[in-house]
Amino acid sequence: MTQDNWRPETLALHAGWRADPSTGAVAPPIYQTTSYQFESTEHASNLFALKELGNIYTRIGNPTTAILESRMAAIEGGVGALAVASGQSASAFSLQNLARAGDNVVSSTDLYGGTWNLFANTLKDQGIEVRFADPADPQSFARLTDARTRAYYAETLPNPKLRVFPIAEVAAIGRPLGIPLIMDNTAAPLICRPLDHGAAIVVYSATKYIGGHGTSIGGLIIDGGNFDWEAHAERQPMLNTPDPSYHGAVWSQAVKPMGPIAYLIRARVILLRDLGAAMSPFNAFQFLQGLETLSLRMPRHCENTLKVADWLKGRKEVTRVIHPSTLQGQDKVWADKYLKGGQGGLLGFELAGGREAGRRFIDALKLFYHVANIGDARSLAIHPASTTHSQLGPEEQLATGVTDGYVRLSVGLEHIDDILADLDQALAAAG
Repeated sequence: MTQDNWRPETLALHAGWRADPSTGAVAPPIYQTTSYQFESTEHASNLFALKELGNIYTRIGNPTTAILESRMAAIEGGVGALAVASGQSASAFSLQNLARAGDNVVSSTDLYGGTWNLFANTLKDQGIEVRFADPADPQSFARLTDARTRAYYAETLPNPKLRVFPIAEVAAIGRPLGIPLIMDNTAAPLICRPLDHGAAIVVYSATKYIGGHGTSIGGLIIDGGNFDWEAHAERQPMLNTPDPSYHGAVWSQAVKPMGPIAYLIRARVILLRDLGAAMSPFNAFQFLQGLETLSLRMPRHCENTLKVADWLKGRKEVTRVIHPSTLQGQDKVWADKYLKGGQGGLLGFELAGGREAGRRFIDALKLFYHVANIGDARSLAIHPASTTHSQLGPEEQLATGVTDGYVRLSVGLEHIDDILADLDQALAAAG
């Protein structure tokens, strides 16, 4: 049996590292260094010319980080990965690697609020237009596509709407046009592998379930190696025309001897090199520790969350529960198709009492932490109308799925009876 036959749960423990060749140490070491000794001037020249891969400077790559990258690529079924400083960096880089000023990207409307702002405002200020399509109608992506559309973007299990994205349906629209689908799989590690359904690139905020313990911030970009960037050279000029940032390299040609990693190499030696959003070696080590228990944690997250969703349906204080188990019609078909390993650890619900009830509920919690994070081993809660979405008008509330009475839970690994008891007393306080 070889690594090629191993399943993701096994790869999460073994991919990319066996033992230190000099000491026999089994745990990956933390290479806390900035620089690396070159063997010779020829060796240095080969590294900078991309004639061979190796360590140059930790802003571009690091041995500890490389183990994490290799492991995540194996878990997702990709050819390689790039670790960066945060999930936001991963989202930004994934698009900036293909689009420049004057280009556009078509994105699902169902996005994490930070990504929405990145797309609607920050990238817009950089000259990259992001057009928003309704994922309930995959053809809406086609209607918003023109000659300068460089990518499609979506979240597998979008926070906060939790309406599962039609991965294969949208990927099939883009591929004949030379447009890759980039999937943010942050909320669905192990329970969905977007590359298996036609996505070309996967991004993560490793801060969430990958780490799992709320100790480190980081992001990941995984290259599926399954997209022919050369087939539509005019559609993808960033990878098919000379790049002045790297000696005129044409990426689809320059790294071909190394495999189908043109997208990934450009992201590393241009964006990561120039913008500097590098993951620290220590954080990479922390994420490797988290990965070792991911296959145990995700089922418990899913199990506890489903029990909470079912329990909330019977509460008079709650007018609606938002969870994949409540989806109907075509949304349910997509949930059943793409969430094979569970329905995730997130849920939302709306309180009948609106904004004030939401505030009372949050302030009454004793076990749940009131934090702006998801995917922790601990149970977390937030009332967006009091925090991240406090200034939204009615139209923006409708677009994001966040109303005045909306509460989001990230259900942790505690005993379900203790979770429900805390929710019970908080709902009573909410009125």
